[in-house]
Amino acid sequence: MGDHLFFEITTKELSIIDINSIFEKKLHLKLSEEVVEKVVSNRAYLEKKINASDALHYGINTGFGSLCNEVISSTQLKELQINLVKSHACGFGDEIDEELVKMMLLLKVQSLTRGFSGVKITTIERLIYFFNNNILPVVFEQGSLGASGDLAPLAHIALALIGDGKVNFKNTKTNSIDVHKELNIEPIKLDSKEGLALLNGTQFMSAYAVHAALRCQKIFNQSNSISALSLDAFNCNLSPFNHHVHLLRPFKGQQYISEKIRDLLSGSDLEKVKDKDVQDPYSFRCIPQVHGASYDVYLDFIKKVEIEINAVTDNPIIIEEDDKIISAGNFHGQPLAYAMDFIGIAMAEMGAISERRIYKMISGSRGLPPFLVKNPGLNSGFMIPQYTAASIVSKNKILSHPASVDSIESSNGQEDHVSMGSISGVKLKEILENVQRILSIELLVAAQAFGFRKPRKSSEIIMKLYETYTSEIPFIEEDVILHELMIKSENFLKKGFD
Repeated sequence: MGDHLFFEITTKELSIIDINSIFEKKLHLKLSEEVVEKVVSNRAYLEKKINASDALHYGINTGFGSLCNEVISSTQLKELQINLVKSHACGFGDEIDEELVKMMLLLKVQSLTRGFSGVKITTIERLIYFFNNNILPVVFEQGSLGASGDLAPLAHIALALIGDGKVNFKNTKTNSIDVHKELNIEPIKLDSKEGLALLNGTQFMSAYAVHAALRCQKIFNQSNSISALSLDAFNCNLSPFNHHVHLLRPFKGQQYISEKIRDLLSGSDLEKVKDKDVQDPYSFRCIPQVHGASYDVYLDFIKKVEIEINAVTDNPIIIEEDDKIISAGNFHGQPLAYAMDFIGIAMAEMGAISERRIYKMISGSRGLPPFLVKNPGLNSGFMIPQYTAASIVSKNKILSHPASVDSIESSNGQEDHVSMGSISGVKLKEILENVQRILSIELLVAAQAFGFRKPRKSSEIIMKLYETYTSEIPFIEEDVILHELMIKSENFLKKGFD
């Protein structure tokens, strides 16, 4: 594998920070000796139990779902697992991003290496081989109900491992079997319980949750800076950000946001501006309370996601220490479904309050011209970007309807309550993309508004942001095609800034 740097999967828990490092540094995966020993021992125990008794164990020597009482002969256990994978690969709709597929591979490895799933070490090693070589199965958005795990999406992962289905490899979508031939490797041969271990689990939902966790932190960081520029551009009072105010209502998020805004605007000439309004609109004055409330939801979200990605979520669970094979329900995605619905609501509100600041800055008040343009009337200026932001906010309101309140019975009534957490994850990703677009419009508007405050200076940090931004997206003197500037502003946020 050349000179690649490795991340070792151990018995320690995986954190969101670890995952961010793995993806940012393009690390390869390897297994610790301790993990290998645990997985091998767990598999040996399972084989011993199967061979020593005719006792029925769900999905190992029985059918699946409502077919759980159908007995499978010992000679058909491998065929049972292959049939499971093929029959469950029922994804539909758009293909998910390759990064999310790679995240699913990582999270499946993490779950199986806990050593309670009864899989062979070679199966885990093949998942790692796919991860390290960027062999990324084609997985679809639609198909999971978020209970019994993410069956359909994970079946498409497993399908590629056995040489069926399609994968993305070297920027080309191709048949999995052709990639196996190109790399001179044989598809894996699933043994008893292995197909079920690959399909049961919450790795589709969890991949979306981890993606959201990483993206939310970037949104908060960027929102703090953009809000600070908007506060300065709109000649706002900084007294509502006084730390004594937030000691009297000590929510962690509220204190965090107010401190960040104070730091960002420290040294700004805004403090010297006279004849300010006595009070500012809520969208400015209540940034600590609103953004902070969202941040508190985010902190709780991180805790739940880190529990989930380190959990054993397949079924049945092979507990060697207790000499038990237990069929249970750790694959049910309710904890993640709730968490993703709630963070979706919290982040949508970050977009909603941003749009209100946009509206205020173009309103022709606080010494700013209507729609932030010279010669308003002849020029429409920034009238319509606010329309666009409002339309995106409206879309986010629709997407914020919780998927977790829904359930549709499946598998002939055996799976009679499901989480719909997969839908929570898919719509959460869209909400976050929309919030970033709204923030890119706020930054566009705030930079234009601040241009009318020259020669006044903001803080050193905010001036650096302003100057970097306006070097790419300059002050507008008369009407131009704003769509092009909006795209540039969105790309500015995607690239990131300090």
